Amino acid sequence: MSDSTFNPAQHQASTLSLPPGPWVTVLDCLCDHFKAIDRAQWLDRIARGRVLDAQGQPINVNLAYRQGLRIHYFREVPNEKPIAAQEHILHVDEHLVVADKPHFLPVTPTGEYVEHTLLRRLIRRLDNPNLVPLHRIDRHTAGLVLFSANPDTRSAYQSLFPNRQIDKRYHAIAPALPHLTFPLVHKSRMVHGEPFFRMQEVDGQPNSETLVEVGERNGDLWRYLLYPITGKTHQLRVHMTALGASLCNDPFYPQVCAQGAEDDYSKPLKLLAQSLRFKDPLSGEERHFESRLTLDWP
Repeated sequence: MSDSTFNPAQHQASTLSLPPGPWVTVLDCLCDHFKAIDRAQWLDRIARGRVLDAQGQPINVNLAYRQGLRIHYFREVPNEKPIAAQEHILHVDEHLVVADKPHFLPVTPTGEYVEHTLLRRLIRRLDNPNLVPLHRIDRHTAGLVLFSANPDTRSAYQSLFPNRQIDKRYHAIAPALPHLTFPLVHKSRMVHGEPFFRMQEVDGQPNSETLVEVGERNGDLWRYLLYPITGKTHQLRVHMTALGASLCNDPFYPQVCAQGAEDDYSKPLKLLAQSLRFKDPLSGEERHFESRLTLDWP
């Protein structure tokens, strides 16, 4: 029997096109394809209506396997860690949703987080399964995230980012750099490093660029205004580390803190996506959103 409290429209399903194989049922295929999920878990998901066919209907446990059959399933993380920090919705219209994301909350389902993500929370609050983030900020960063609310106009807003038609400003708190002259532009070539979730700078043609200004001086710590021209993963964190001022409370740079350590909500990464400014591709109107969050001095 399916779970009567579960509304598929408020969740985003993953899709699998069944690969070639010797299986008799879809269940057999799922068990073999996803070896980390045991048969009992798949039986439980199917019983609760968490595995759907191509038409969006819950499958029967005996549904016959067929190569190429499209199956939709909803990711679940047993005993998912709750995240108490609360998001705030700043703007809602037919096309766009703008939210303030707190530190530690992922934007989309990833790893050990599925339900405790900004996307899932907004889908439930606004009852809009069509929400899709137009850009990402990482879990440790707080601030503005822009969502498309309408599939019919999504591509117009998505094009703002690769075409560099949206201005983003971040606030960051990091050690003072009195020996440098500001504003300055830092360019470098960034590639994936070790461990896999870190980025690093290497020799070669630059593929990342950040404008850095000083907003406020407070002894050994300064508040920096960061304007990313490009959008590489961890770009601002890597660039500030390269300048000699790793952001306060950064768990990845310059060194990785103990892996598996619990989040310390009293020491968030001092990085805030503070402002978004762009010309609306539909109306031509100038749009400007500012975060209501602030970064306190450590």
